[in-house]
Amino acid sequence: MIIDDAIQDFLNYCIFEKGLADKTKESYQNDLDVYKLYLKNNHISIVNDITSDHIKNFLKERQDEESTTIAHNLTVIKNFHSYLVKEKIVSSDVSEFIERPKLRKSLPKSLSIDDVDLLLNIPLNTPFDYRNKAMLELMYGCGLRVSELVSLTMNDIDMTNCFIRILGKGSKEREIPLGEYAMDYLNLYLERRELLLKDKPCNQLFLNNHGQGMTRQGFFKILKSLLKEKGLNTDVSPHTLRHSFATHLINRGADLRSIQEMLGHSDISTTKIYTRVSDDKVMEDYNKYHYRSKKEL
Repeated sequence: MIIDDAIQDFLNYCIFEKGLADKTKESYQNDLDVYKLYLKNNHISIVNDITSDHIKNFLKERQDEESTTIAHNLTVIKNFHSYLVKEKIVSSDVSEFIERPKLRKSLPKSLSIDDVDLLLNIPLNTPFDYRNKAMLELMYGCGLRVSELVSLTMNDIDMTNCFIRILGKGSKEREIPLGEYAMDYLNLYLERRELLLKDKPCNQLFLNNHGQGMTRQGFFKILKSLLKEKGLNTDVSPHTLRHSFATHLINRGADLRSIQEMLGHSDISTTKIYTRVSDDKVMEDYNKYHYRSKKEL
């Protein structure tokens, strides 16, 4: 069976037989789209040709991402391959003996303030430039997840009271204040948004080149292109901007509870990882600048 057809059958099964929620279905779809693209790039078009090595190499290529993200990728892939066996589309489950990654609580990567300034310094010539500028200012200025950014609709923006409404993980709603930079460039983009619309209206805030709603993959490509253009580390992910938002707030003295609220963390222990980032900076500065931090040999 062709991979595209198998994935669609699996998603239909999850929706109609397992009662998968729309948000979860969207998450499954995104994970499987990335998996499908990897297989396509390796000249695999039918499910019978997938081997365990393909899955292992797919996960290895994503090893720089958060362990929770990789673990979720593998869970979806395992569910997909289990379904293929259940429906007798393939004879064996090639994902069965692949171990889940150990979840690591590593310090999140973040950009320096200078690197953020460089990334956000986008010359504004075309409507796409205004869109890209507004997306990045909003993502960094509000600490959004990429899924939250691309899911924003015209109704989620309150320009009068200067905040955006976010529907985050677990369908939890939160409101995040808009800073002046985000407000200004969002306004400039909205003035040009109609130029991106094609034949039919779209209520999503950010539009792609076809006049449809921006996708996670589309935003990722735009970010990679800008990083390359600016001479910055192309390993930076959309999530790095969210980490940078939190790290920079912590370093400038923001209250942990406020950051937790803006990030949409249900447990403050998740937010506390950013205090470790700050503590590392304190130690780095001490060792670098205190003249009695080290003994001369």
